[in-house]
Amino acid sequence: MRVIFNEELKAVADDLDHMAQLVRTAITLAGDSLIDGDIDAAQRVIDGDIEIDALESSIIDQCVRLLAKQNPVATDLRVVVASMRLASTFERMGDLARHIAEASRRTYPECPVPAGAKPLFGKMRDFLNMTADRLVSMLMDRDAAVAESIITDDDTLDKLHHQTFEFALSDDWSGTNQQLIDVVLIGRFMERLGDHAVSAARRVVYIVSGFDPSKEPQRDEGTDID
Repeated sequence: MRVIFNEELKAVADDLDHMAQLVRTAITLAGDSLIDGDIDAAQRVIDGDIEIDALESSIIDQCVRLLAKQNPVATDLRVVVASMRLASTFERMGDLARHIAEASRRTYPECPVPAGAKPLFGKMRDFLNMTADRLVSMLMDRDAAVAESIITDDDTLDKLHHQTFEFALSDDWSGTNQQLIDVVLIGRFMERLGDHAVSAARRVVYIVSGFDPSKEPQRDEGTDID
């Protein structure tokens, strides 16, 4: 019975690894569609979100069967429950990447944000690409050190996000009303991608150690409210 449980738990872990890789691809392509005006990249993100959604459903179903059939306790229970929440977190990250891609497709061949904002959004794109690479590495190796780096470095993205508001509220603003909406919304989508990455990192640390490394417990990271 234990052998079967281990095999089923490994199948869940493999699916989570695959899901993380798909999310990394979605984040990278969404950034390319936004900054480089790559319409093909935007469409790949939109089309690929179906596979991310399907993986979430499959992982949750597998975990529910494990809970019902195997009645895991202690560390095993922690892994199963955390895996379910990781799948939901990754699914939400895929949705956020899709939102960015949809905005890029809607305004193609123009960028949804003004030219003056592109350097700032380019920095956010680069940070999220680095974070997405870390997510894959963290999950594949169950590396708590990489997870901690994702958590502690999130302030960098928060500061960049704050700068998007400063740009939108500047007296020098000359963009359209639609561009103003896009600056605010896309900035929010990118900031939330970082928050969900923090949530995923916390859950990996929890899987490894049983400890929730909340940097600031009052913060709202990785929730499903948006």
